[in-house]
This record gives sequence, structure tokens and C-alpha cells, in this order.
Amino acid sequence: MRKYIIPIIAVAALGLAEPALAYDSGNLMSMQAALGVATDLGLATVSHTQFAGDEWQIEGRDISGRWMEVDVDAATGEVLNVDR
Repeated sequence: MRKYIIPIIAVAALGLAEPALAYDSGNLMSMQAALGVATDLGLATVSHTQFAGDEWQIEGRDISGRWMEVDVDAATGEVLNVDR
């Protein structure tokens, strides 16, 4: 009887687990499109890219080697902020 307890518990735990659901991005722009917007503003190399709710935050360096961050609205593609 003891050798059946652990498998029964494992099956019960798997039955309670919820399936993983993919994040639906809807009409939001892709990371590649946001990178295109940032490179149009002078970003030459990218060191960090993060999706933060409704915007892409892209960090890197311009052609002169200066640090810059570009925030791009994920719904419209509008540039929200540029820090240098």
C-alpha cells in the first residue's frame, strides 16, 4: 500500500496544476520593431531590452559610445523618452 501513496499524490498534484497560458500581445509591436525605432534615433549597440507593461525600454550606446535609453510605446510605436 505504501508504494502506491506517492504516485497517487503525484497524480493528484498534476491534476490541480493549471496549464501555462501564452501571453497574448494583441496589437503590440514586436521587440524588433521597437529596436528599429531606437536605431532610427541613433542607437548603435543594444545592451538591454525590456518590455515594461506598455512600453519597450531599450538601453545601449550611440555611435559615439555614449549611453542612451529609448522608451517606445508598444501600442503606437511613439517615442516616449530618450535619455542620454
